[in-house]
Amino acid sequence: MTKLVNGAEAPNISLPATDGTTFNMSDYLGKRVILTFFRFSTCPFCNIRINRIVKRWNEFSKDTVMVGVFDAKIGELTKRMKKHNAPFMIVADESYEHFERNSVVKSFGKFLWGAMRSPITFMQATLKGYFPLTMSLSKLSIIPVDILIDEQGKVVKAHYCKDTVDHLSIDELIAFSKGN
Repeated sequence: MTKLVNGAEAPNISLPATDGTTFNMSDYLGKRVILTFFRFSTCPFCNIRINRIVKRWNEFSKDTVMVGVFDAKIGELTKRMKKHNAPFMIVADESYEHFERNSVVKSFGKFLWGAMRSPITFMQATLKGYFPLTMSLSKLSIIPVDILIDEQGKVVKAHYCKDTVDHLSIDELIAFSKGN
């Protein structure tokens, strides 16, 4: 369980998606993939992030493959994600196996820091109806990871977030989708 680094093989992931299909990373060789390990299905920060990406989706390359991985049961995740109508795949890692395999960390301190440094983002999320419906310290302490994977199935960038709101910028995701 080591962190992904530039040049590493893309994670070998096969997980159920909210659209009823199964996401297999190997099916996307030859495409650029944006892969994010989010937290839990009702995470306000994760939901506002998805909301912001959906709002800018028309700026991404038409053949963008984006996948959001959540620590959730597929039924619950499907229900929670309906409000987004996301144009990309959202998948459930019900066993937390892929989070562990890809060194996604848990840190209560980083969770608290993210919450303290982003009160406006938290307020925007709650005003949109994104409430954290869990009090599980295990789920609350998950720190996201953004991974950019090239057409050869190699990691171009693995961003292990500093806290719950530290992601690659949406502008960077859009540039990557366009081959920049």
